[in-house]
Amino acid sequence: MRDAKTRDAQDIAESPADPASRLASLEASLNQEGPAAAIDRLVKDLEAAGEYRLLLDALLLKARHELGLPLIQVGRLTDLPEPDRSRFEERYVEALRHVGRLLLEADDIPAAWPYFQAIGEPGPVAEAIDRLQPPDDQDRVARLIEVAFHQGANIRRGFDLILENYGACSAITSLEQLAPADEAVRALCVERLIRHLHEQLADNLRHDIARRGQPKAPEGATIAELVAGRDWLFSDESYHIDVSHLSTVVRWSVMATDPEAVDLAIDLTEYGRRLSPRLQYEGTPPFDRVFDDHGIFLKATRGRDVDEGIAHFRAKLAEVEAAADDPESTLPAQALVNLLWRLDRGDEAIDVAESQLAALPESMLVCPPIAELCQRAGRMDRLAEIAGRTNQPVHFLAARIQEAPRA
Repeated sequence: MRDAKTRDAQDIAESPADPASRLASLEASLNQEGPAAAIDRLVKDLEAAGEYRLLLDALLLKARHELGLPLIQVGRLTDLPEPDRSRFEERYVEALRHVGRLLLEADDIPAAWPYFQAIGEPGPVAEAIDRLQPPDDQDRVARLIEVAFHQGANIRRGFDLILENYGACSAITSLEQLAPADEAVRALCVERLIRHLHEQLADNLRHDIARRGQPKAPEGATIAELVAGRDWLFSDESYHIDVSHLSTVVRWSVMATDPEAVDLAIDLTEYGRRLSPRLQYEGTPPFDRVFDDHGIFLKATRGRDVDEGIAHFRAKLAEVEAAADDPESTLPAQALVNLLWRLDRGDEAIDVAESQLAALPESMLVCPPIAELCQRAGRMDRLAEIAGRTNQPVHFLAARIQEAPRA
């Protein structure tokens, strides 16, 4: 049978956690059961009450008590001697992870993110965002986008949320302002935009065709098929989608790697090149004719008119003289390198890079640098040769070492 003092302490602990009853519970527990039990009671109480910020402090208090450290931190953590510092850091990480998981279980992803971000473990938050059903509350959507896209917890899903909730204009602006460093993630975002615009444009074309009393287009018809023989769709400078959005997404489509998305991008170029010249944006060489030139590039990457595509972009080299002090002048060469590389013509890509881009710093390249081209193509002999001629001792030695048979 419990004595009266023990019964009172436990009854207080199980009562609602108002400040007065909580402090009374802690005082009673401390007097009757000791510091460790009192701390455990506080941890349990705060977790049950969902007071997660205070819970973190309580878990750190527990760690300090169990490690025999001062219960109130004075100075910096780095001032602690070893092994105390390492032991406390381990407990600190455990506490952050525990509180972060509780917040995820409570479906509060924005609140959980700082805890996992602090310990460099974005995975649980990224997975939670993937599982999340988009909320109806726009304030909550905005907070999720901030964490997922702008803070990098799950950029792909964050971009989807922007596109789904705010449309193509906001998605394009966000991608322009914060282009993900990861090429694969950038490609996924661009592919999402391609699909979104393609679906929107196809729907708009179908509605226009039906509005004019024309025969209904077959299901699954491509945009090229929808506009074929229907020049009246473009009369009086008509258009069916924001042309600036269309032009931007087509320009970005060279980043796409998914074959289906590339095919959809080609379809977008088929529409764009039929627009009135007054509606077509001027591009930058070698894509000065935005829709025509991108269409040729993308078709070649999909194995269509490959030789003609390569010849088209080789001809662009003669139009602009590449110069290391003018990176923009090297863009035709870089586009040709990218095209050749995507077509598995590594030696030809290396030839173009050597003749046109050898003097350009790697930071200014939008195509793989020579060393990477040689590495991927297994042509370290070429790298050693080029590095020797261009006074690149690091690349020369790396190529010779890798080229030599290992003992």
